[in-house]
Amino acid sequence: MYNLTSLNNKDEFRPLFNIHITAIILTFNEEINVETCLQSINGWCQEIFIVDSGSTDCTLQICKKYTEQIYKHTFVNSASQWDWALKNLPIKTEWVLPLDADHIITERLQHQLIEAASNPEPSIDGYYATHRYFFLGKRIRGFKPYSLRLFRLGKTRLDRSEMVDFRFLVEGKTKNLTGEILEINKKELSIDFWIDKHQVFSSRMAVEEILRTQAQLNWSFKPNLLGNYDSRIIWLKNRWYHMPLYLRPFIYFIYRYFIRLAFLDGTTGFTYTFLQAFWFRYLIDLKIGKLRRQLDQGVVTLEQLQQEFSPNF
Repeated sequence: MYNLTSLNNKDEFRPLFNIHITAIILTFNEEINVETCLQSINGWCQEIFIVDSGSTDCTLQICKKYTEQIYKHTFVNSASQWDWALKNLPIKTEWVLPLDADHIITERLQHQLIEAASNPEPSIDGYYATHRYFFLGKRIRGFKPYSLRLFRLGKTRLDRSEMVDFRFLVEGKTKNLTGEILEINKKELSIDFWIDKHQVFSSRMAVEEILRTQAQLNWSFKPNLLGNYDSRIIWLKNRWYHMPLYLRPFIYFIYRYFIRLAFLDGTTGFTYTFLQAFWFRYLIDLKIGKLRRQLDQGVVTLEQLQQEFSPNF
């Protein structure tokens, strides 16, 4: 279904075209994913930077086939890593393409990014791409429909106010592209990996929601239902926080499975939506309920929760 063919030339680090785009990839033990990502951008980005946080597998050996620009930086969280990258890498281009190692740029998106950087609209500082997520090797509909994939350097900063996700804050206007970026994490072919990762996420998201509902943490984005994708997500999250605990997973399932058409993805769509709603989202609600009781009893304080959150700042 997707043509992943790229302009590939492993023996040369010079791009085939003078496209003013710098790609940055964050890595940690990504030997299973990173080569496909690199193949999808090789030959048309002016430069490729790798920011690695201590890989012990073959990640760096693979990366060296595509770029000499490899940097090491201790990982605290994704937002901090990106903040360091944007402030310290010797980026020479106007445009930046931020990627994780499990991301793949499709040929159609490649052409649209090249066009956007070659003939930029003066009022546009960022471009969103259509985001396609894969679970157990199959595409899931309606999950994270857009992600910011190209932005002007100097016109974008990090929103570090979220404990799991992070967002790039673009100063000017943004535009949606129809080309697709694929998120195919081959590590998640093991359901144990997915569960372990989301177990950690659930604890962080529970703390974050407590802090936000107690006015201890503010959004960097202005919530706006009619704004860009990230502004709409923040608006929806604020509404989500005011819904009753333990009812929310049912609402989530109905929305994702029926309204966002995950039922068209067969068994995989049902499995993913069920896990997201009745395991992950329900687990978050359980942890929020526990934290509320502990706060009422004085077992923990908001200050202690803020201290737990503090690495993001």
